Amino acid sequence: MASPLAQFEITTLIPLHVGEYNISFTNSAFFMALSVMAVMVFMVAGMRKGAMVPGRWQLCVEMCYGFVANMLHEAAGRDARKYFPFVFSLFMFILFANLIGMFPYFGFTFTSHIAVTFAMASFVFVGVTLIGLYKHGFKFFTLFVPKGAPLALMPLLVVIELVSYLSRPISLSVRLFANMVAGHTMLKVFGGFVVTLGMLGVVPFAFIVALIGLELLVACLQAYVFTILTCMYLNDALHLH
Repeated sequence: MASPLAQFEITTLIPLHVGEYNISFTNSAFFMALSVMAVMVFMVAGMRKGAMVPGRWQLCVEMCYGFVANMLHEAAGRDARKYFPFVFSLFMFILFANLIGMFPYFGFTFTSHIAVTFAMASFVFVGVTLIGLYKHGFKFFTLFVPKGAPLALMPLLVVIELVSYLSRPISLSVRLFANMVAGHTMLKVFGGFVVTLGMLGVVPFAFIVALIGLELLVACLQAYVFTILTCMYLNDALHLH
């Protein structure tokens, strides 16, 4: 029986090499493209008619739009509205990536790879930092100076704040990566018990049904957590809170 971690292996679909560099099209790249296409179909098809009284599909699209818009407004304020397209795209991309990875025998969860989640988190971190520097200039660095702190403790507090700020992409990426890996590994382990135990596999099968429901919740929750933290980081950059 295959290892529970075998489901996360990268496989080459179209081998491509440029000199010494391997730029092959892999299963991870395929599911990234599939997630983007799925989001586009969901949005375009849902808003195709644009009826005053929305149908079910259009209602789902409008709910996603309103959910992210309210999240951004509450977490980062009115000044952050110009960044809504990016935040909305980020949320929908991660959400569809997590949900597509739940399909048995077909899905591949590329958000279970730390390289992918760290790349997204680093892009958010660099972008938010550049926004803060562009808007506030050198005043942006006051973000690392706690207000009202004793002067004697200021050097230590500045170092702590700086380390905390620089660790954001690590914590943001590990949170998504770890939850995806843990959940899918548990499903694979209990699935192995069902096959091994045969008729006695009813109990682990019941656990699988419960875990699938939990994993669907985690898939949505992790997209929300990644996005809400991005909004909070954006709020810090815009308002120096």
